[in-house]
This record gives sequence, C-alpha cells and structure tokens, in this order.
Amino acid sequence: MTGPCANRDEFEARLRQIGEERYHDKHPFHHRLHAGDCTEDQVRAWVINRYYYQSHIPMKDAAFMSRINDPDLRRIWRCRMEDHDGVEEGNGGIARWLKLAKGVGLDPEYVKSETGVLPATRFAVDAYVNFVREQPLVPAVASSLTELFAPRIHVERISGLLKNYAFANQETVSYFQHRLNEAPKDVAFGLAWVLENAHTQHDQDQAVVALMFKTDVLWAQLDALFSAYVNPGRIPPGAWRPGQGLLQ
Repeated sequence: MTGPCANRDEFEARLRQIGEERYHDKHPFHHRLHAGDCTEDQVRAWVINRYYYQSHIPMKDAAFMSRINDPDLRRIWRCRMEDHDGVEEGNGGIARWLKLAKGVGLDPEYVKSETGVLPATRFAVDAYVNFVREQPLVPAVASSLTELFAPRIHVERISGLLKNYAFANQETVSYFQHRLNEAPKDVAFGLAWVLENAHTQHDQDQAVVALMFKTDVLWAQLDALFSAYVNPGRIPPGAWRPGQGLLQ
C-alpha cells in the first residue's frame, strides 16, 4: 500500500537537488558556448536543433491541456503557449528564436522546416511530448520543473553571447531576456501545483523520476550536438551540414 507523502520541504529539496546534479548547464557544449569557444557553425547547429525543442513546447502544453477538466488550470497553463507562440504573428518565444537564427546567418525558413535536425534531437523532444501526453498529471507537470534551474543558465548565456560573439545583440538574445521574466512565473505555479498534488510517496517518486527524465531529454540533445559538430564531428545522414540553409 502506498504510504503518505513525505515532508513537503524535503520533497521540494529532492526536486531542487536534481538541478544541482543533472541540469544541462553542466554540459561541456554549454561551457564552450558561453565561453565563446564555439565556432560559427557550431552555434548554427545549436540554433537549428534547439528550435525543434522550442517549437514543440507549445505542442507539449497543448497535449497537456487536452487532458485537463479544470478550466482554471487550463486558463493558467495556456499562458505558456502564448509565451512561445505569441498572441499574434511575429511575437512570442518562437519568433524571437528565429531572430537569433537570422542573426547567426541562417535562413529562418530553413530553420522552421526542421530539415536539418539531428535524429537524437527528434527522438528526445518527441519523447518529451509523448511523456506529457501519456503520463499522470503530477509527473507530467513535474517534467516542466527544469524551469527551476533555467534563469541561471539564461543569465550566463546572455552575458557569454554578448561578450564573445559578433552576432549577439539585444535583439538576437531577446528570447533569453524574455524567459528571465516568463520562466519564474511558470515554475512558481508548476512547483506549487506539484507540491500540493503529490499526495503520496509514490506521487512524489513519480515526480522526481519525471524531472530526471526531462533533464535527460535536455542532456541528450547536447550530447548529440557535441558528437556531431565538436568531437568526433560525425554528422548523421540527413542532419544539417555547414553551408546549408544560410541567408543569401
């Protein structure tokens, strides 16, 4: 029989410890990116592959909302979709990401086509969308709690890009600037919801596993980037190759 949930503070500490141990700010690719050690083509590869993740976040949120009976929860959650899709064409996180793509010399239409995305990126992101679509609500929400750890990586990224890369300016880093305000709002609600609705030890354990899974999704994408474009530099068939998809 499943026992009662553990202390709420201890549960939150378990969730936060995952970020200390497993968040992708510790990945060597991000260290290179933030230090200015990535080549122009490595930055482009990151932008192309990260777009696939960014563009699927509102799809993940739509899948989650389709399962919710509570209109209050749907009303609160849908702001996440508006943050990424925008309330009108040309604004929102996806549009801002495409400004970054253009800034690094990529044709935004090529990036939007998702033609050059690495196979591992597709598998990881699609697995995340399916996870949120299929899992119970507590782990589905808990998987979004990597946002707990996102502000620190955005601060490092803004500073590192502006310092080290000619393409970086207030427009091209605007995605990260906006997330500094959006992510804390989202995660405050998501964390409170998980803490309130994980009623048993089993629920809490599911939430922890879900958050670990999400860190794996993020880490796997960077592993694929590093392997394809840094070391050993083995680009899979069909993935983006330097020189493709550039602005004319």
